[in-house]
Amino acid sequence: MSLFEDGRPFLSALSTDDRRALLALGGPKTYRRGAVVLRENDATSFVVAIISGWAKVSVGTERGIRLILALRGAGEVVGDQAAIDHRPRSATVAALGDVHAVVVSGDKFRKYLADRPIATMLIMRQFSSRLRSSDGERRSLASERVIQRLAARLIEIAERTGRPVGDAIRVDLPLPQHELAAAVGTGREAVAKALKLLRSQGVVRTGPRRFEVLDLGLLRLLAEGRGAGEDGGLG
Repeated sequence: MSLFEDGRPFLSALSTDDRRALLALGGPKTYRRGAVVLRENDATSFVVAIISGWAKVSVGTERGIRLILALRGAGEVVGDQAAIDHRPRSATVAALGDVHAVVVSGDKFRKYLADRPIATMLIMRQFSSRLRSSDGERRSLASERVIQRLAARLIEIAERTGRPVGDAIRVDLPLPQHELAAAVGTGREAVAKALKLLRSQGVVRTGPRRFEVLDLGLLRLLAEGRGAGEDGGLG
């Protein structure tokens, strides 16, 4: 399972000319923190190319909670599926912080792909990557404990967005506990309990909208299903 796209982001994988051509088709737009970029079930078909910032992709569930499927950052495009298949949006995309982007109409995006086979191949590879990630997520929800899923999420967030601060890895991505819970596929109370255990054992340190990984090795063991005793302790 992964919150992040495998490989190079779509815009980065394009040639310089193809990237410039795509961005020239749209107009710039800034989404402030919390703003909805795309809304689940809407019938719109425009595509958003993220130039900077982070956005979360989430869906509603039958239990009335939201599940975070992915985090999308600079160089990635969102909304491409609806642009291609003409069906309602499958998820909501919202800005985690300020997101600077270029918005391209669905018609222009489809024509762009039709004229550029390599870009079409890259989009298909992106679809395949997201499908594989979705399959992995279903397996994870069915078979892994909360502490294991949380450890895996913290590792990938730290590795993709963190920065070294002394012996720790600091992550300033604004993901409060209820959104970490949504990314793990469980309730806030379960994540709060798991984080309390990780803090007490010196694995992580948390603060308002940020956290630090202090023991990446133990966190990896937990993500692999090792390092947690039957009583819920570590070791």
